[in-house]
Formats: sequence, C-alpha cells, structure tokens
Amino acid sequence: MKHGVRIIGGKYRGKKLSVPDSIGLRPTSDRMRETLFNWLMYDVAGSRCLDAFAGSGALGFEAFSRGAREVVMVERSARIAAQLQKTAAELAAKDILVYHQDVLKYLETVNQSFDIVFLDPPFAINYWQKCLHKLQANQLLAPDALVYIESPDEIQMDTQRWQCLKQKRAGQVFYALYKYRETDTSTAGQKLNGNGTRVC
Repeated sequence: MKHGVRIIGGKYRGKKLSVPDSIGLRPTSDRMRETLFNWLMYDVAGSRCLDAFAGSGALGFEAFSRGAREVVMVERSARIAAQLQKTAAELAAKDILVYHQDVLKYLETVNQSFDIVFLDPPFAINYWQKCLHKLQANQLLAPDALVYIESPDEIQMDTQRWQCLKQKRAGQVFYALYKYRETDTSTAGQKLNGNGTRVC
C-alpha cells in the first residue's frame, strides 16, 4: 500500500484512503476532484451514486462524505474491492455497497436508477461508451441524472440525450459533467477556452 488519497471535503474531510498498488489504477487527482465536486455542489446531498470503476474509491467516498444517500462501488479486482470494503467498514458506512464484478455485468443485473454516475475507467480499457449505453438501455438513469466522465480522448456525446454542463482538460486528460435528458434542446458545442474549461 504505497499510495493513498485523501477525502477533501465533507464529513470525512482529511481521511486518508489506502490504495493498493495495481497496474492501470489511476486515482482522480485532488485538483480534478475539487473541480468536479464544485460542479456538483448542490447535487450530491441525498443522491444515489454509482462509482462504476471504483479503483481507489476516491470519487465514491468523496460523494458519500458530502452527503450522498447511497454509493455503489463496482470494482473487478478482488484485491482492490476488498480494500474498498475495508475502508467502508472503517467509516461504518452501511450505505456504501461494494461489488466485486465487471461493471458491464453489474449493469445487466441492477434494477435501481442512479442520480449521479462516475465513469472513470482505466485508460487502457476506455469503454465508458459501453457503460453509458447500458445505463440508457436498461433505464438506470434517474430523470436529469448527472454523469461524470474521464477520458484520454476528447469526449463526444449524443447531444439529443446529453447536455454538457462543464468540461475541462488537465494535461492529457479530458473530464466532463453531463446531464441526461429525454428531449433535444441542445445547442452547438463550444471550444475549450484559454484555461481549458468549456461551459456548454
């Protein structure tokens, strides 16, 4: 356990999360998490969240610390899933549910919808698009659900179904927050501005 991340806000602010060494494990940086949760400032409390590629658990634990009603973490590595379960137990967090499972298989079995979804797969298996398709096809998104995506490539979305709320680039990483919608009220996208942020 050479690595660790800290919860940066909420009830468990300052709590260090142990992270096992694992190839491809890439915890979202403190700076990116701070930006994301500033975007989500008024949306986390009382929400049901899915941390689809949990890894370090940084996003899911951060959401729980900030008042999420329930957080589901899905992690295909048995070793990492065990660490997530240990951390949840240390926090006495009964409303953090950890599943040792491939996320696509999990999305075939779950029957409850989510208010906020974090899609941050290892870049070597960058298949957030497949997860997004499953979420839509299986009706797992609550009305006006919010989806956060990290990708090594610029993110392209169906603007008839997704409204870009915020998008930013940090080095070679693109990250963005989208709102799910049933009708098309989209407008043309904008380019990233000088500081790497796009408001759509």
